[in-house]
Amino acid sequence: MRTESRLGEELCKLLREDYTLQKEELGADAHLKKNGMAFDTEAYSVEGLGHLCVMKMNAILGLMKMETVVLAVTEKDVPLFNLDYVSAFGKETQFAELYDTQLSPWPESAQAAFEAIRYKYAALPDSVAKAARWYDAILYPCSCRKTGKGLHEKLDALALDYLRTFAAQLKDAPACDAAEKRSRVRGFAERLFAEGGPAVDQVTKLFGRETASRLILRHMYGVKP
Repeated sequence: MRTESRLGEELCKLLREDYTLQKEELGADAHLKKNGMAFDTEAYSVEGLGHLCVMKMNAILGLMKMETVVLAVTEKDVPLFNLDYVSAFGKETQFAELYDTQLSPWPESAQAAFEAIRYKYAALPDSVAKAARWYDAILYPCSCRKTGKGLHEKLDALALDYLRTFAAQLKDAPACDAAEKRSRVRGFAERLFAEGGPAVDQVTKLFGRETASRLILRHMYGVKP
C-alpha cells in the first residue's frame, strides 16, 4: 500500500541515467508553512533538457497529502509534463497530464503510447472537474485523471507508467529552438498564474501573490517572475 507519493524521486532517478541534474537553491521558499499546511519544494536544472520541480504538501497530521511533479522541457520538442497526486481523508486522486506547448505537431505514435496506458486503466473512476479551465483546451486527450478509495497500487502504477513512458520518449525526441520553447512554457506558466487553478489559488491565498509568483513561475516552471 502506498503511504506517500514517490513520483518526483522516481523521475529524478530516471533522468539521472541520461542527464545531469543541478539542484537549485530556493532559500526560504523550499519550506513554507501556514495554517497547518507545510509545502516542501525542490527544483532542478536538467542539463540539455529543461526544468524539473517537485512540490509536496502535508496537512492535518498527514490526513491530507499532495505531490506535484512538473517537467518543463525546453531543449526538446515534447509536451509540458505534469503529475499531481492528492490524498485527502482516504480518497486519492491522480492526474497524469500532457499539455501542448509544441513547436511542431506531437507525433501520433508518441501519443498512442500514452493512449494505451489510458486504456489500460480505463476501468478506474474518472476525476471530473467542478468547472472548466482554460488549459483544458491544450490538454492532450491521452492524459488521465482518476480518483477513488482503495486504489493505492493502481493509481501509483498508472502514474509510474506515464512517467516512465515520457522519460523513455525523451531519448529520441527532436531537439528544438530552446528560446522559442521557453517562450511557450513561459506563456503557459504566466497564464496559469494570472487566471489561476486549484493549486495556484491555494498557494496564493496562503502566502500572497509575491511568494506564489516565485513558487509557480520560477520554481515550478523555471520562468523568472
